[in-house]
Amino acid sequence: MTRIEIISNKSVEEDITETLENYVPGILYTTIPLAYGRGENDRKLGTSTWPEKNFVMISYVEDDQVEKIKLVVEGIKEKFPEEGIKLFCIRSE
Repeated sequence: MTRIEIISNKSVEEDITETLENYVPGILYTTIPLAYGRGENDRKLGTSTWPEKNFVMISYVEDDQVEKIKLVVEGIKEKFPEEGIKLFCIRSE
């Protein structure tokens, strides 16, 4: 099993969710709808100064699904290069 974490701008949440559901049938996940923080290039704090927000998606998937998820996220990153989409994969024993 592998834990997948996707942290991204809230504006692309629907694109990420729908694409993963289409390309990884039966994927199960939990979404944390509002996440605030500081990234490499800017902050997403939901304030008037830093109005943007992030979301977090967590999923536990079989190891053979990881490459497909990576390809999906890479495709979305190409479509939205400025949205700070990050994917983390943590393999569990």
